[in-house]
Amino acid sequence: MNFNCIIKTGLVAVAAMVSLSSFSQDLIARQAPIDKKLKTVDSLALQKQIRIEQSEYPALSLYPTWNNQYVHAYGKDVIVPDSYTIDLTGFHMPTPSTKITSPFGPRWRRMHNGLDLKVNIGDTIVAAFDGKVRIVKYERKGYGKYVVIRHDNGLETVYGHLSKQLVEENQLVKAGEVIGLGGNTGRSTGSHLHFETRFLGIAINPVYMFDFPKQDIVADTYTFRKTQRNPTRAGSHDTEVADGTVRYYKVKSGDSLSRISKITGVSITKLCELNRITTKSILRLNQVLRCS
Repeated sequence: MNFNCIIKTGLVAVAAMVSLSSFSQDLIARQAPIDKKLKTVDSLALQKQIRIEQSEYPALSLYPTWNNQYVHAYGKDVIVPDSYTIDLTGFHMPTPSTKITSPFGPRWRRMHNGLDLKVNIGDTIVAAFDGKVRIVKYERKGYGKYVVIRHDNGLETVYGHLSKQLVEENQLVKAGEVIGLGGNTGRSTGSHLHFETRFLGIAINPVYMFDFPKQDIVADTYTFRKTQRNPTRAGSHDTEVADGTVRYYKVKSGDSLSRISKITGVSITKLCELNRITTKSILRLNQVLRCS
């Protein structure tokens, strides 16, 4: 009797376990598409969050920080890629002025990390690309009233010596949107716009990207290449200058190899070598030639 009871109890237990196992497997099977859907929802939420952050902080994947204090905010911790292609389409010239009064390069025993464009006090200054305003400040012995914008393409542009700033920090702006008025504030001997183009804090000569006399970009893209040069003066506001970069020139109406050679400072022989052409090759309008 007891033996039969034991057998019966054992059979009931086995049946219960089989039933539970089947129920568990069924539950897992039913839960699988739910988990998959949740993962999809999580993925979409993550993608949305990334888009929001990218909107809030242009070029988020390149820049380690966002601050409203310092123009040159990137030290040794920043990771500078060996090569990076900067999209120049969607640009707008910061000013209709075509006269460069002081070029990029060494000046008065220090590095002039931008170029100066002749503007009058009150002339309209606009954003060169879409982006977000990082700094709106005044520097008595330097930039004067200035604006710094970080752009979606990875560049940061600096607009110095303004008479008035017309944007606020953290404001999103579009290419061509008014950001200030030309002036003569700060360390300046006459009204002009000091214009800088920087990549991760490294100054790049704006003429490699902007053709001010023709009010156009030099080419649709600019390829930055990292060099091993050190800052020009430790402890100063001067920073590493990008040379060794790949430069391009977009052929305009009336251009010849001789004229392009004079504009770029590159010999005709070198231009032909870089672009695999000959002196007899016919240049096409808007053709992009490599110059370095």
